[in-house]
Amino acid sequence: MFKKEWPLHMMLLPGLILVLIFSYIPMVGIMMAFQKYIPNKGLFGSPFIGLKNFRLLMEYPDIGRIFFNTIFIAVMKIIAGLVVPISIAILLNELRREWVKRTFQTLVYLPHFLSWVLLSGILIDVLSPSSGILNQVLGLFGVKPIFFLGSNSWFPYVMVLSDVWKEFGFGTIVYLAALTNINPSLYEAAQIDGAGRIKQTFYITLPGMLPIIVLMLTLSIGNVLNAGFDQIFNLYSPPVYESADIIDTFVYRMGIQQAQFGFATAVGLLKSIVSFILITCSYVLAYRVANYRIF
Repeated sequence: MFKKEWPLHMMLLPGLILVLIFSYIPMVGIMMAFQKYIPNKGLFGSPFIGLKNFRLLMEYPDIGRIFFNTIFIAVMKIIAGLVVPISIAILLNELRREWVKRTFQTLVYLPHFLSWVLLSGILIDVLSPSSGILNQVLGLFGVKPIFFLGSNSWFPYVMVLSDVWKEFGFGTIVYLAALTNINPSLYEAAQIDGAGRIKQTFYITLPGMLPIIVLMLTLSIGNVLNAGFDQIFNLYSPPVYESADIIDTFVYRMGIQQAQFGFATAVGLLKSIVSFILITCSYVLAYRVANYRIF
């Protein structure tokens, strides 16, 4: 069998080498979480301090707020990232003109290819309290300018809405693909029995999409502590640290800006452990609740 499949194994080899170099070898750096890391002494010359970095983490005054911000923003993104694409996919599936369906599908998918560096510049201009088009429109209705990116009340929701706008097109394509696997005869039988479009949606469409919904939900639960570093890093500022500071931005500031490498590594390691536990539990729940296996 190996002699027949060796070309396929050779095709996998470059990818495995890249994973080894960039994902497994860097794991040696986990040692910094248990060290008082000194750059000129290196990884194997810095003194070990045991769990002191983790104790400092637990005693850090803002760590509770940082974890809350991360979970709050991530959970809202997960919920919106499921509801919006599923709804749009069902609505697109009802369109009978194929060219309209494909055009709309392409338009909503385009933002997925844009980086947050570019999109952050667009959002800063659009949401500007002085010259932003959104505040100008609100001003026509007598609403005072709102500093969306400088207000702790608005910032988390702007992050969720902008993330949904960027990514819901990709999710829509995934759910549209799931809809193609539903047997059309089920809809015909439902019409004969007198079921309308709404009942068909709830009793045929959504149950038919359930496996892929469970899959996407399972994968997203593992990222519940990833609230979107690229997005928030490019849009937040010190005035909104109270509501915008998440684990990844905190690690960046501690590790890169303040050179507390051991402490930052301890935070990242704790986050990775919690994420691993969450994704393992989500796999178990996916199997027990929906009888669905990812592997």
